[in-house]
Amino acid sequence: MSSYRLSSGGRIDRTRTVAFSFDGRNLNGHPGDTLASALLANGIQLVGRSFKYHRPRGILTAGAAEPNALVTTGTGGRTEANTRATMIELHDGLIARSQNRWPSLGFDVGAVNGLLSPFLSAGFYYKTFMWPAAFWEKVYEPVIRKAAGLGKASYEPDPDSYEKCWAHCDLLVIGAGPTGLAAALTAGRAGARVLLADEGFALGGSFLADRESALSDILTELESLPNVQCLPRTTIVGWYDDNVFGAVERVQKHMATPDPRQPVERLWRIIAKQGILATGAEERPLVFGGNDIPGVMMAGAMRSYLNRQAVAPGKRTVVFTTNNSGYRTAADLEAAGVEVAAIVDTRANGSEHWNGKAQVLTGACITDAFGTKQVRRISIASASGTQEIDADALAMSGGWSPIIHLACHRGGKPVWSDRHAAFLAPERQEGLQTAGAAAGFASTEACLGDGACKAAEALEQIGFAKVVPAFALEEDVQASVSPLWSVKGAKGKAFVDYQNDVHLKDLGLAVREGYGHVELAKRYTTNGMATDQGKLSNINAIGILAEARGVSPGKVGTTTFRPFYTPVSFGALTGSSRAKHFQPARKSPLHEWAKKNGATFVETGLWYRSSWFPREGEKTWRESVDREVLNIRKNAGICDVSTLGKIEIFGKDAAAFLDRIYCNGFAKLPVGKARYGIMLREDGMIYDDGTTSRLAEDHFFMTTTTALAAGVLTHLEFCAQTLWPELEVYFASSTDQWAQMAVAGPKSRAILSEIVDEDISDTAFSFMSARTVSLFGGKLEARLFRISFSGELAYELGVPAAYGEFVADAIMQAGRKHEICAYGAEALGVMRIEKGHVTHAEINGTVTPGDLGFVRMVSTTKPDFIGKAMLAREGLQAADRPRLVGVKPLDPANSFRTGAHILAADAAATLENDQGYVTSSAFSPSLGHTIGLALVKNGPERIGEKITIWNGLRNEFTDAVLCSPVFVDPQNEKLHA
Repeated sequence: MSSYRLSSGGRIDRTRTVAFSFDGRNLNGHPGDTLASALLANGIQLVGRSFKYHRPRGILTAGAAEPNALVTTGTGGRTEANTRATMIELHDGLIARSQNRWPSLGFDVGAVNGLLSPFLSAGFYYKTFMWPAAFWEKVYEPVIRKAAGLGKASYEPDPDSYEKCWAHCDLLVIGAGPTGLAAALTAGRAGARVLLADEGFALGGSFLADRESALSDILTELESLPNVQCLPRTTIVGWYDDNVFGAVERVQKHMATPDPRQPVERLWRIIAKQGILATGAEERPLVFGGNDIPGVMMAGAMRSYLNRQAVAPGKRTVVFTTNNSGYRTAADLEAAGVEVAAIVDTRANGSEHWNGKAQVLTGACITDAFGTKQVRRISIASASGTQEIDADALAMSGGWSPIIHLACHRGGKPVWSDRHAAFLAPERQEGLQTAGAAAGFASTEACLGDGACKAAEALEQIGFAKVVPAFALEEDVQASVSPLWSVKGAKGKAFVDYQNDVHLKDLGLAVREGYGHVELAKRYTTNGMATDQGKLSNINAIGILAEARGVSPGKVGTTTFRPFYTPVSFGALTGSSRAKHFQPARKSPLHEWAKKNGATFVETGLWYRSSWFPREGEKTWRESVDREVLNIRKNAGICDVSTLGKIEIFGKDAAAFLDRIYCNGFAKLPVGKARYGIMLREDGMIYDDGTTSRLAEDHFFMTTTTALAAGVLTHLEFCAQTLWPELEVYFASSTDQWAQMAVAGPKSRAILSEIVDEDISDTAFSFMSARTVSLFGGKLEARLFRISFSGELAYELGVPAAYGEFVADAIMQAGRKHEICAYGAEALGVMRIEKGHVTHAEINGTVTPGDLGFVRMVSTTKPDFIGKAMLAREGLQAADRPRLVGVKPLDPANSFRTGAHILAADAAATLENDQGYVTSSAFSPSLGHTIGLALVKNGPERIGEKITIWNGLRNEFTDAVLCSPVFVDPQNEKLHA
């Protein structure tokens, strides 16, 4: 191979050597190298094989747009496939392997696909695998699945850690090239909080590829500013509502053995008052025969390797350009002593300012490059005919495409500019300004001035006094741009999408076969898919489609831009949510109180919840639960109910909103009162239930079931934002802010009266009252609700979470003389079944209010509420629907289990005879036998009927009778005591 390291120059540290390996071969590089530059310095240009044809591929770019040099790094659990060699920071111990080849990179059997290319044209999979039908599962699909993909993931667990964090700033600058540095410097001098993020491991952008620049001075000043935070190795991956940006920082990806105390990647969620998009522009390839042969490289990338890492692309180079970028590369090559055999310029007058040694062929095109694993020869067509030149490297530049993907993540559409021959970002998007090369500027001076001025403008928009730009605004002299979408007359394959092997003829075929729309062409040809996402290929593809359709590129348009533009690892998205932390284990504010009172905990969703409180001498959980239930019915008990979802609802339209959310009315609920509410889905089925209290005219407090706390909040937000945006209503989850405890039993009022300052007698604080109270002589403010899930005289007391344990201790102390006990979720479950209260065991997604006996709660006067229309369907009004009833054994000594089926007394045990099922069951210590709730066809009309409870899994049969679902205190005398 002919690439090599220059004897001097570059920004690498030649005093240190870095050892690494590629495909088992031990090699050396220097700090400052990327894997790509180190491979080139070692004379390695063949780095991979293409996806479909397995063609030899070399390094094409010097950055994130690299489509060819995809490698697998690491071993074991640290194996990472499809990483771009151009973005991998060289480090000691780096192990890299080429992909998508067998048995070796040099000799790949898959290259036979190139001979079959006439049969593998665009959409071949739609045409080839249709017949015979039986072959799909037996032949086609297994072969396709085996061939799919590039690198292979490891099956071993990743040993490293990842984390997520938040950041806030006045100005987020995206990209640390000349534009971004100028913006950051301007904002930093003005005293703004600045975050400067760049995906490279060294800040500087295109400055790093220049022989001389002001980079050092700018970085020195930025480092001296305490209000400026620089984030190298950080890619901004998404722009979201409220000016939130997603970013991934590669914290330790450049280390063979990461520090276990630090994450290897960090996902940032950045809230910025303003953003500057200074991502620069991507150089476009040229589409000619053999443009994918190793040794063919982007002109800007060649210049970057030359000036940044002191790597020459070859001994003899040809430059093919449509703009002035090619001349800059040629000049730097000659300055480094590399021979430039020719500059091929498609323009007639592009060489006006060239004074180098290389000959310039104007009005000419390269039609083909020849070679297999290395460029050997170039074919040039001009007005004077065709000629061939020997060369081992080829630089190409088809113009520049602003990198504007991020600016379109919130729905903005790119705008075609004939002047720039490129798509530009939408103008004036709130919260984000595009600057520099990303906005179409060409010269470094213009980019510096534009970045500085855009930063000053952004800061003034958020209230800063007049800001002085760090650089003056310079006029940008736009060189002539003559886009060349493809070269005619090529003999070899002219590739548009290198990664997916989409060539010129594929796009022409797509148009002829009716897939000329840009979105259809993408999917039919696979152009711009996979990890590449069309960074290099999309604009050329659009131009080629435009030519084939006879319209402008602006008429063709772009595909939809959405996150992510560059790949993001699953580890970064997962963060610490893995293994036992996959979902966080949540402990209520009363967890430590329950623990010191001897609780046995059970996982309920994300929460650890106290299930029962065993005492000495109790051998089974049932003994503890029975004691707790009987003591509450006789004396009092305290239970942690903090895990219930809690949502604060504010706004002048809050009452009207709740009227539309619930099937029963809330608009007329008085301040200081609570009401049980039922929330329906659009299909008329019950979604969730709970109590909602009115604390002020414009302030409601909603409780939800533990399991659906997040779901209900999402539902409320959706309805407010999408269904009724005209209503003034706001929500805040307060589940974690309150420690909530239920105090139940005939002595509960006497106990609470010792710590609550207000009068809580039945007259002053009747059933379903809800208000703010003070505790301990005005020392603490709390919320008190007279509601009951147990059927007893009961209250729920909510205090700020930090005071939960203290208040629970005080209640236990006050209740000692009243024989209070702590009780858990099991006892609560027994008492709710005794009282006939439903949970999601009954609210199973298939029941209506009428099914559960709540038909009177469905408002007939409200004009509308969610689920009202569908609730009227004939099937939901059918008389034989399964409806709620109680069930108890004929012989108290017998029991039954939840989930068992209900059969008519003399019916055979078959599912055809199924009449319903037991939704909940428990042993009732109050009654001395098992009781249950069941959904049974015509249930309420069949109360008193003898039935059989059949458990087919255990082959159990229990004679039972259908009864009222309320087993204890059916007149509700205890509730109103």
